[in-house]
Amino acid sequence: MKQPGLALSLLPIIFLVALISIGVRIFGEEISAGTSQIALLTTSVLTAVIAIVFLKVPWEKLEKGMMNHLSKTGSAIFILLMIGALTGSWMISGVVPTMIFYGLKLIHPSVFLVVTFILTSAVSLMAGSSWTTVGTIGLAMLSAGQILGFSAPWLAGAIISGAYFGDKLSPLSDTTNLAAAVVGIDLYTHIRYMMITVVPAFIITFIIFTIAGFVIPVSSNLSIESNLTSITSSFNISPWLLLVPVFTIALILKQVSPFITLFLSAIIGALVACFVQPELCAQIAGSSFEGVTMYFVAALKMLYGSVSIETGDTMLNSLTATKGMAGMLNTVWLILCVVTFGGVMEASGMIQVITGQMVKFVKSTFSLVGSTVATTLFCNITLSDQYMAILLPGKMFADTYKKKGYEPQLLSRTLEDSGTVTSVLVPWNTCGVAQSGVLGVATLAYLPYCFFNIITPIITLIVAAIGYKIRRKL
Repeated sequence: MKQPGLALSLLPIIFLVALISIGVRIFGEEISAGTSQIALLTTSVLTAVIAIVFLKVPWEKLEKGMMNHLSKTGSAIFILLMIGALTGSWMISGVVPTMIFYGLKLIHPSVFLVVTFILTSAVSLMAGSSWTTVGTIGLAMLSAGQILGFSAPWLAGAIISGAYFGDKLSPLSDTTNLAAAVVGIDLYTHIRYMMITVVPAFIITFIIFTIAGFVIPVSSNLSIESNLTSITSSFNISPWLLLVPVFTIALILKQVSPFITLFLSAIIGALVACFVQPELCAQIAGSSFEGVTMYFVAALKMLYGSVSIETGDTMLNSLTATKGMAGMLNTVWLILCVVTFGGVMEASGMIQVITGQMVKFVKSTFSLVGSTVATTLFCNITLSDQYMAILLPGKMFADTYKKKGYEPQLLSRTLEDSGTVTSVLVPWNTCGVAQSGVLGVATLAYLPYCFFNIITPIITLIVAAIGYKIRRKL
């Protein structure tokens, strides 16, 4: 096996960016419906051909690289399927409509964006999972916010900002634990050191969403009352339905795995639908079924397939339409293609050559942190996986930080400040694919409004430039 040169290693990246750019220009937001998948697979084949012909890399090694990446992504795929099931059962059971109803009644439109940011931050901090947060409370806030007149990208930005704040700081978060482990420091030392950059980013994001809530025009009270009437005429609304999300939060606090939590929550939602929304179950099952069979068919359909409810309100019709697990299959397809590309790039040695070049620019604290940020961003773009964007730079820069006398928490914080939060901003990264699929908002559409995710790496660079609380061992 030969060592690839920098130019050869960059060729697949340039080719992929060109294909994706053409796809965006032609298909716009529909690019993830198939165009991105074809672009990723085509680039994967090109990379494999280059590796086999010019670098003498055996196909078995490339295949093993793909399988390694796939094994790390398997749990994410099952979580996505469960989010699809939960979305369907929570909607038909009336859980999400109830959350929307009370959200519209109790939360003033002017503070809706900032409340969304705070709620998703709190839930994510407890859950340790941005995906779980977005798929539960995030979807409810998105629907309620759209009824108020907020655009989906603004709402998605608030939801994702909060979800990744909690994911980044929670002791239950897999990326938080991974960043601490790869550097070899205590978890809570890592979390405390992150507060230096996370708190300013949170405050700035809080201020932005607060101001935006008073500036962005929303629906009139008359329009909101009309929507509330449509909700109550279509669903049986009761505060008792909020016990379902309370049950989910209890599982989160018990540190039950995200997959089991979402699975049980989805099943509970389907059972509640059979008791609380019998008319809707009859509508979903169709006239061919009666009695217990009708409820069984309705429960299955809301968990796995497309379901739409006629509410008499066009907007509410679109908000209450769900696709169940089947609606996540396109996202799963895209993730599989992403994994294929990342596995081939790593197994061929090309990604290591590119990231290795970045170490050569290290001359000061700022350049060291800047190189780490650039490398993690590059890994998120090329390997399309936030775990690899933490692992690879973490291993690559560990010796450099140590030789230059920096405390290891500087590296672990930088990995999370740039790796965890930016993964969701890349359209073909597994996080970007997942969140855009769950929320139904294109990654490039919500990107400008994910203020926490954008500001955090900037704060990291500013802190490095001024040297605040960055200590070196002499």
